[in-house]
Amino acid sequence: MAAGVGTQAPIGIFDSGFGGLLVARAVTDLLPYEDIVYLGDTARCPYGDQPIAQVREYALECLDHLVAQGVKALVIACNAASAAVLRDARERYSVPVVEVISPAARRAAAATRNGRVGVICTEATATSQAYDDAFAAAPRIDLTTVACPSFVPFVEAGITGGPELLAAAEEYLAPLRGEGGVGRDGVDTLILGCTHYPLLTGVISMVLGDEVTLVSSADEGAKAVYVELTRRGLTHDEPRPSSHRFLTTGNPEAFERLGARLLNGLVTDVEQFV
Repeated sequence: MAAGVGTQAPIGIFDSGFGGLLVARAVTDLLPYEDIVYLGDTARCPYGDQPIAQVREYALECLDHLVAQGVKALVIACNAASAAVLRDARERYSVPVVEVISPAARRAAAATRNGRVGVICTEATATSQAYDDAFAAAPRIDLTTVACPSFVPFVEAGITGGPELLAAAEEYLAPLRGEGGVGRDGVDTLILGCTHYPLLTGVISMVLGDEVTLVSSADEGAKAVYVELTRRGLTHDEPRPSSHRFLTTGNPEAFERLGARLLNGLVTDVEQFV
């Protein structure tokens, strides 16, 4: 633990853009008395179609800034960034670092009934094979990974339904159904391997059917934060007012507009980080 950092310090949450706000919301639901500092690199997002080396550079710059704010833990809420910098971050910082890939993989491995698990994610996460690595110790799992590059632009445009999105979902999700269809030789469990994707659960369930269990990397990451801080004795156990700071490398007004929709008005007074 860094000198001077204890239970009173905030939790630092980093994402390439807006999707990590779903992680922030889940963290505040589980740990309502914790202060949060959130940094979204919206000026350089999406990370999903950028080279891993570039993602690593951007992510470490943002994580360095959060550590300089005196946080007691770092949450890498972006799947692409988790794949690019997790090992470096855990060596670089003296505070706990929580990511979203391993928790989602553990949940999916426990949930699957037929051993066939799917992952939908960005190109960068798919290329990194981070989920393949996460399932390496689970040889009974037959993993199918599908990149869905247009899903993030749909979400950030506020589009969660309609014929264009449905057509994209049907195309992307077709490999997960299998020749015999879902429930036969298709997947029975699907990891939403991008923190934007929980906002698309309606169309995803419509295409794959309710029999497919959806695992949110955002929700599982938040649970991992709860476990990590509780184990280390770093949580606020008594009711207290909590503060939430939001920083962006992009346009604060645009961030606040979308953030207000995702977090029901919790995102206010967004600060500019250059």
